[in-house]
Amino acid sequence: MSPEISFDLATIWAGLIAFAVLAYVMLDGFDLGVGILFPFLPEETDRDQMMNSVAPVWDGNETWLVLGGGGLFAVFPLAYSIIMPALYAPIIGMLLALVFRGVAFEYRWKTKAGKFAWDWSFAGGSTVAAFAQGIALGALVQGIPVEGRAYAGGWWDWLTPFSLLTGVAVVVGYALLGAIWLIWKCEGRVQQQAFRHAQWTGIATVVLIGAVSVWTPFLNEAFRQKWFVWPTLLYAAPVPALLAVCVLALWNGLDGQHERQPFFAALGLFGLSFAGLCVNFYPYIVPSSVTIHEAAAPDNSLSFLLVGSVVLLPLILAYTAYSYWAFRGKVGVVGDYHH
Repeated sequence: MSPEISFDLATIWAGLIAFAVLAYVMLDGFDLGVGILFPFLPEETDRDQMMNSVAPVWDGNETWLVLGGGGLFAVFPLAYSIIMPALYAPIIGMLLALVFRGVAFEYRWKTKAGKFAWDWSFAGGSTVAAFAQGIALGALVQGIPVEGRAYAGGWWDWLTPFSLLTGVAVVVGYALLGAIWLIWKCEGRVQQQAFRHAQWTGIATVVLIGAVSVWTPFLNEAFRQKWFVWPTLLYAAPVPALLAVCVLALWNGLDGQHERQPFFAALGLFGLSFAGLCVNFYPYIVPSSVTIHEAAAPDNSLSFLLVGSVVLLPLILAYTAYSYWAFRGKVGVVGDYHH
């Protein structure tokens, strides 16, 4: 039987951090994807239009990464102290890549001779950041060795065939998000190229989601019980069924040259894949080692932080919604939006 869900402070905070991580993946995923696609659109004017499409919102999207990481440190300190030593290398790689990418946003407009180098810094930073996120995800899913209340593995435990697969899957998936974002935000040549890139990245993303989904239950007996044993199968079954619906909607939208349907279908793919991970993880925050309640801070701390989040989260959501609304419409080469 699946464990009963109790909506106490620790569970509420686990849901809030999961929401922050999902928001980061969905929002920052498409602008990382735009960077990943940079080498596939070699014309300078096309790259200018691609960068202009994400320039007003990219830094705001990363707010969710800070919220998720900071929330983990404050609310689940035991989990933070175990996960960080296990994943130092991919996390540091991700942060350095994000720095390169952010610097490239500013400096590629300020030079002609060095624009080529900054273009590749933007593309490389986006790709490495996405790959590092996928590696960290794969390492967490496959399990982190814990003895007592500390990480008990080695420096290279995060590097495995499964984590490499998830790294590639995240890169390709973000490229899909970048392509369907360009379909929505751009016109003309960039949009038509984005349709072509969305088709091959869409196929590759679905194949990789399938490969990861098939492999994951064999990493952990608890995962296998949730997906293949009755009655827990009843709770997990809707996820692959809804994934199939999103795949059909994505393909139909791309085949019909629709602008918005592929975007929401691709977001559905990511959201449902994340839901599948939550099914695997609950009630653990470090799979099969540390539960949400074991890792949580004292209730007094959780209550105090929850009061702040009640104020902070609506402000972040309002700012995010306003920024997307203010810069709605198509973007031109020089950054002019029209409706």
